[in-house]
Amino acid sequence: MTSALLHRGPDEGGFYSSGSVGLGFRRLAILDLTPTAHQPMISENGQLVLVFNGAIYNYIELRRELQSLGHSFRSTGDTEVLLHAYQQWGPDCLQRLNGMWAFLIYDRLSGRVFGSRDRFGIKPFFYYRTDRYALFASEIKALRTSGLYQGGVNWEVASKFLLQGTLTDDEERFFTGIHQLPPGTAFELDTDGHWKEWRYWSLNAIPSMTCTDPAQAFGELFEDSIRLRMRSDQPVGVTLSGGLDSTAIICLLAQLKGDSERERATALHAFSFIAKEFDESAYINETVAQTRATLHQFQEGPRELWDKMATVIRFQDEPVHSLNAIVGFDLLRLAAGQGIRVVLCGQGADEIIGGYSSYFPDYWAMLIRQGRLGDAWNEIQQYTSAHGGCAWKRFASSIQKVGITACHHIPAYHSFSVTKHQRKTQGNAWYRPDLSRHFHKDVPDYLDLSLDAIQKYSVEHNPLPLYLRIEDRNSMAHSVETRLPFLDYRLVSLVFNMATNWKLRGPWNKFVLREAMRHRIPESVRTRVDKMGFPVPTRKWFAHDLYEPMQDLLATRAVRERGIYNVSAIVEDLQRHRSGHADVSQGLFNVAQFEILATLSNDAPLPIPLNRESL
Repeated sequence: MTSALLHRGPDEGGFYSSGSVGLGFRRLAILDLTPTAHQPMISENGQLVLVFNGAIYNYIELRRELQSLGHSFRSTGDTEVLLHAYQQWGPDCLQRLNGMWAFLIYDRLSGRVFGSRDRFGIKPFFYYRTDRYALFASEIKALRTSGLYQGGVNWEVASKFLLQGTLTDDEERFFTGIHQLPPGTAFELDTDGHWKEWRYWSLNAIPSMTCTDPAQAFGELFEDSIRLRMRSDQPVGVTLSGGLDSTAIICLLAQLKGDSERERATALHAFSFIAKEFDESAYINETVAQTRATLHQFQEGPRELWDKMATVIRFQDEPVHSLNAIVGFDLLRLAAGQGIRVVLCGQGADEIIGGYSSYFPDYWAMLIRQGRLGDAWNEIQQYTSAHGGCAWKRFASSIQKVGITACHHIPAYHSFSVTKHQRKTQGNAWYRPDLSRHFHKDVPDYLDLSLDAIQKYSVEHNPLPLYLRIEDRNSMAHSVETRLPFLDYRLVSLVFNMATNWKLRGPWNKFVLREAMRHRIPESVRTRVDKMGFPVPTRKWFAHDLYEPMQDLLATRAVRERGIYNVSAIVEDLQRHRSGHADVSQGLFNVAQFEILATLSNDAPLPIPLNRESL
């Protein structure tokens, strides 16, 4: 199992075994590079054994507090601090931790194993339980190579992915019987198999707070979040897209490096991808000039990314959302090639402070539902003046959105929507009818029309958990640790206590960040209203460069004999895509991913029960 995770910890490995409990660990040395930070780590009295993946950013402050309580330390890193924190406070230590983690502590005296995952699920925690044993791991591949796992493709999850493109990151995984511990959750398991699980943190339970100057409060907390995430005995870099989030990170990082004599002696490295169709080089160059960072860029075409798809999916263990995930994989490969072991990135900012364009219609609909039609109209007008389009159409669409959401509370209308959704799914011409039998017949959730509720859903269900999974696997594939300053729980608690107009205002998303970064980042970036990230022109690529590779894939024997496809229908739509009469790029990408996963899973053709007459 640990050999399957060598990429996550190439520096050393260790094992502990006693009775029915065995612990293994692969170490990526970031803090305290000496053997004193070896894992599994055993307490001085021999009672507790810890394996810990992640980083506790406030470990220095916690160590001082624990020393004042009589604890002594042999190492200088965060692992021993976590072990002593559990000794001192037990499960209550979780409330004191600021970081990302997945860890297990075995108490030899009580015979219990205590486990926990960080508040947002930045670090992975998978498990597989039967009546006889429980297995835990940081990646699915470790469970599947244990020799104890018995299962295959979870066709309920796979059918959702193939039939409607649904790709969430909840407890159910792509392989049967494998689950993941939810974010903000802890558990205890004894050797008799008794399992107790509880939530220790959630967005619905954050304390209320008020502040007279939200922008100043945000700026101070954000700066402190970056300061904590700079703590490393390895070089630190930044992924830079030219957008607001990564620019804010690198500019504050450069400023904080200037306050530290040790940090000033090390170069600041930035890593960026540029697609010629989405050129953000002007913004990036202005930011590099301000921060004096060393910029590393790469440009890769569609064929190069296609050739790397199997490698990326192998590290991911599950499907990804788009070719952007492969770009992220190469960005972190580039960082590792420069000797960078820690990378800061802007993941989480869109969900926390309102970065998605879809939030604007949600905001307008919320105002209308509250009876604030004048405010909604004013917001729509300001947005339209900057982004273009028709204000009246946006206003009418927002009113319609309120009506549709209200109708879903009527049982008859909800039943009609379920039936309509089922027919749409079952009518997918690319797949044989047998696949739909595995599809769990549900419909999308219709949330309360408040932006806070919608953002909480984005953070807890979709899309943030998926993006965090992709970020973790991409980085650890190259033995690089990514740190996410926007997901400091103190910062998140502050933002979810702010009025909505500090997130969206007129044409601006992430308004509080824009105000907090005034005079601190290039003005051209602070005031830009468009958003790119690391985009790739997938539609164009599948119509040209990726047309032949996709055609070759569909002609393989494995695809023909898989037993789930109507290959002729897919080929026909591929032709229509090439001619510009359809855009089926996402569906094509999903088929390609699934075939890679099926091959990696050693699934034979016809892996699901079929009605032979339907063939």
